[in-house]
Amino acid sequence: MKYIKDLRDGDKINGVYLCKDKRSAQTRNGKAYDNLTLQDKTGRVDAKIWDPGSPAIYEFDAKDFIDIRAEVTTYNGNLQVNVRSARKAEVGDYDPADFMPTTEKSVGDMMNQLLSYINAVQNKYLSRLLKMIFVEDQLFTRNFTAHSAAKSVHHSFAGGLLEHTLGVVRLCGYLADNYPVLNRDLLYTAALCHDIGKTRELSDFPENDYTDEGQLLGHIVIGCEMLTDYIRRIEGFPVDLANQLKHCILAHHGSYEYGSPKLPASAEALAVNLADNCDAKLQIMTEFLAEQSGKSGSGPWVGFNKLFDSYIRRTEV
Repeated sequence: MKYIKDLRDGDKINGVYLCKDKRSAQTRNGKAYDNLTLQDKTGRVDAKIWDPGSPAIYEFDAKDFIDIRAEVTTYNGNLQVNVRSARKAEVGDYDPADFMPTTEKSVGDMMNQLLSYINAVQNKYLSRLLKMIFVEDQLFTRNFTAHSAAKSVHHSFAGGLLEHTLGVVRLCGYLADNYPVLNRDLLYTAALCHDIGKTRELSDFPENDYTDEGQLLGHIVIGCEMLTDYIRRIEGFPVDLANQLKHCILAHHGSYEYGSPKLPASAEALAVNLADNCDAKLQIMTEFLAEQSGKSGSGPWVGFNKLFDSYIRRTEV
C-alpha cells in the first residue's frame, strides 16, 4: 500500500483505502461516473470511477474499505485517482490503524498543558466547572482526547480536538496578557469549552461524520446544552456568569453566516472568536502546504485553495 501523502502524478496504485465518501454524478454528455474520496492516516485524495458499470467494479459503499487498482493523474493542479478496479476489502486485508489520521503531538503532554490552564482559573465556580468536565468526567475526557475537531476542514484527525482547543487557549493567554479589558478566568473557561459539543456532533473514526444530533443541532448548541447540564450540578453557580460563559460559546464563530446564533457582545466572546479563527485558519494553511509538498513541481506556488479562495505560495527565504 502506498500512503496518500506519497502519491505522485503517474503513480500506479494497488492497495486498500478507506472510501470516505461516494457520490454518483454525470458528465456533461450524460455519462454516469462515481466521485470518491479516499482516505488513509496520511490524508485524503479525490478519486473517480469513470466506468461504474465495468465488471471490474464490485459493489461497495461509502465508509467501506476498498481494494483498488488505479492510476494517479493531475487535474486543475490537484492529484486525482482514476480507479480501474475496486472491490470491498475483506477483514484481514488491511490494518485499521493505517486509516486513522492521528495527531503528531503527544496527547499526554497536551492534556497536561491544558490542565495547567485549568489550574490557573481562580474563580471558584469556573474552576469547579472545568475540573468537573476535564478531570472528573472520564468518559468525556476519553472522547475529547481521541476526537477530531472537524469532519474535513481543520484538525480532522484523532486528537485534533484537543490540539485545537489547546491552540485556542494559548492564543487567549496571549490576548489576556496584552489586553487588560479581558477577564482571564472567563476567557480561559470559554476557550476550553468552546468546542466540547464536537464530541457529540461528530462520530468516532474511521467514520468521523456528522451524527444525527450534530446535523440537527450543531456543536455550538450541543456545547451550550452540555454546559447547562454541568452548571446545574454546581450549587450557587451565578446565573449571570453562566449566561456570559454560554454567550461566548454561542458567539464563537463570529457571524450568523458561519453558524453563530449570536454575534460577540463581550470582549471575551470576541477574543475567543478571534483565537478560534486564527488557530483554524493557520492549521488549514499548514495542512494544505503539507498536502501539496512535492506535488506542484519545484516552484513556490503550490496550488489553489477553495477555503482561502486564493492561490497559495510557500514561503522561501
